Amino acid sequence: MDESLAAAPSPPAPQARSAAQTLRLLWPHVWRYRGRVGLAFAFLAAAKVALVGSSLVLARLVDALNITPRPELLPLAFLVAYGIARLCATLFQELRQVVFARVMARSSRVVARRVFEHLHTLSLRFHLDRRTGAVSRDLERGMSAISDLLDWTIYTILPTLLEIVLVTTILAVKFDWTFPAITLGTIAAYVAFTFRVTEWRLRWYRAANEADTHASGRAVDSLLNYETVKYFGNESWESRRYDEGLVRLEEATVKSLKSLAVLNIGQSGIVALGLTLLLWRGAAGVLEGRMSIGDLVMVNAFLLQLAAPLNFLGMVYREVKQALTNIERMFALLDEPLEVRDAPGAPPLPDGGGAVRFEAVDFGYDARRQVLHGVDFEIPAGRTVAVVGATGSGKSTLARLLFRFFDPTGGRIVVDGRDIREVGQDSLRRAIGIVPQDTVLFNDSIYYNIAYGRPEATRDQVEAAARAAHVHDFILRLPDGYDTAVGERGLKLSGGEKQRVAIARTILKDPRILILDEATSALDTRTERAIQEELAEVSRHRTTLVIAHRLSTIVDADQILVLDGGRVVERGSHADLLGGGGRYAQMWRLQQESPDGVAAGA
Repeated sequence: MDESLAAAPSPPAPQARSAAQTLRLLWPHVWRYRGRVGLAFAFLAAAKVALVGSSLVLARLVDALNITPRPELLPLAFLVAYGIARLCATLFQELRQVVFARVMARSSRVVARRVFEHLHTLSLRFHLDRRTGAVSRDLERGMSAISDLLDWTIYTILPTLLEIVLVTTILAVKFDWTFPAITLGTIAAYVAFTFRVTEWRLRWYRAANEADTHASGRAVDSLLNYETVKYFGNESWESRRYDEGLVRLEEATVKSLKSLAVLNIGQSGIVALGLTLLLWRGAAGVLEGRMSIGDLVMVNAFLLQLAAPLNFLGMVYREVKQALTNIERMFALLDEPLEVRDAPGAPPLPDGGGAVRFEAVDFGYDARRQVLHGVDFEIPAGRTVAVVGATGSGKSTLARLLFRFFDPTGGRIVVDGRDIREVGQDSLRRAIGIVPQDTVLFNDSIYYNIAYGRPEATRDQVEAAARAAHVHDFILRLPDGYDTAVGERGLKLSGGEKQRVAIARTILKDPRILILDEATSALDTRTERAIQEELAEVSRHRTTLVIAHRLSTIVDADQILVLDGGRVVERGSHADLLGGGGRYAQMWRLQQESPDGVAAGA
């Protein structure tokens, strides 16, 4: 990698959304299953009607027992009705869950997949600026929060509201106005107190989330670079850096738990006061003869029914606010702008031999620092062009631009006669294969990593690609053969073994354009020569762009470009450039004198 992107400015942070805006974004994913949603609501209403009805039946049962002098005359109809009502309440609750479970799981899955796909469409700049662990954590929490939000909304908030309406209506119809007034006053005070204190507490939840994300990002970054940590003996340093995030998480969590105690005490006090007032009014009604013992039992049952969800409602409100915060962070990933996007109706790259042309290409990762200046060259179909130059001269940038990880700030790049900005990115990238200097493999089997070049390939095709890369025999000697796990980033394999797997993967892809980005510069001389022969075979009859450090590996290229400061300062064959006595000839001479064949700064 030649160029540092550290100077690239981070994109502006997306504006925070309100809860209503977040819900509006989520609602279309739920409304797609409107049939299930409607049926779930019907079961929800039936469950609450059955639950409230059970209290009414209980009141009549108590009155019947109170006036019946003999137990054998116990009104069995009321007992049976009460049992059926309680059973129906539970049955409809569970049926609602069965119907709505698919909506929750599918909505969560669809949104998470949409965010995941969007992350893969973002430019390389975004992924270089972000910590993978932090992004993964936001995605994970957001996915879980969608299910939680729908669960709490459908299973707790709406049923509680429906139950409050039913209970207050019955109290207003059967008794005097004080009963619904006390009930609604208690609920209003409870909700107002809960909202106010929860908003006050939310700052510490957000702080805990930020600290958790920060700590997770550092942990993943450190573990991915396990060997580097060991090389420098920096385990304690990494532990201290990780603990910085944990300290902030600890402080935010402690404050959150302390404030939770304040919230719970206040909520319990409000509910206790409301219960006491209602029981006082009920007891007074019985003493005055306006209410029966059954009515008092019914009021008490109503209070118990409301008290449980009211206590739970405070926690639900906190959780809903927290879920909205997590969903907002996940949707913020969708707000990240696409720096590189297809033109409307962009056609696929047409078939061809893979001719490539850079026409006066300018580019800079940062507007304040231009990397390429009017780069102009052509690679005819089936030919090989090599690019050499000092570190930072812009060599690897050519590969990134050809893959369209970025768009040029000036000029254009043409493949088979079409500006690559006018064709679909997918078809362009299918036409290009790369063997990079630092081969990164997935933490899976060797077979999976080779098949990644063309996932639909048959096993015979995968093994044929491995044979062509001269890695098949090595794989068969392994205890698990093609099922051998390569470890995180392929660290269980040597550099040469990883390169051969990368070559096999590219052979399987069968691209018309091949990029060799310093593919052997990190290998020993013997391994390099063996892999160079394999690369030469792979690149035969393909349009090939070679980015090289060791000049000895490109002497047979059809044309060699020398980049200096982002400009093509020399071009020609190996012999022509040596005869010219310029920059290339100087690099060649220095490499011949260097023990490892690489000139300093090349």
